[in-house]
Amino acid sequence: MRKWMLLAAAIVSEVAATLSLRASQDHSAWIIAVVAGYAIAFAMLTLVLRDGVSVGVTYGIWGATGTALTAVLAALIFHDPFTWPIAFGIALIIAGVLFIQLGSQPKAPTP
Repeated sequence: MRKWMLLAAAIVSEVAATLSLRASQDHSAWIIAVVAGYAIAFAMLTLVLRDGVSVGVTYGIWGATGTALTAVLAALIFHDPFTWPIAFGIALIIAGVLFIQLGSQPKAPTP
C-alpha cells in the first residue's frame, strides 16, 4: 500500500509543478513551486522504485495519470482546450499503461 501512496504523491507533485510552470508565464514567483514540485516528485519516484515496483510500470502510471490530470486541470484552471482528440489521446495513453501493467505480471507456473 505504501508504494501506491508514494506514487500518488509523486503524481500530485508533478501535476502541481507542471501547472505551476504554466502559471509562471504570468508570475515568475511560481518557479519556486515548479522546482519544489519536481524535486518532490522525483524523490517519491525513487522511493517507489526502491519499494520494488518496476520502472516501466512506475513511469507508465506516473506519466499517464500525470498527463490526464494536467490536461483536465489546465482546461479547468487556465481554460486550455480539451477536445475529443485530446480525450482520445489520453484514453490511448491509459490503455497503453494497462497493457504495460498486464505484461509486467509474472506468468503463472504451468502444472
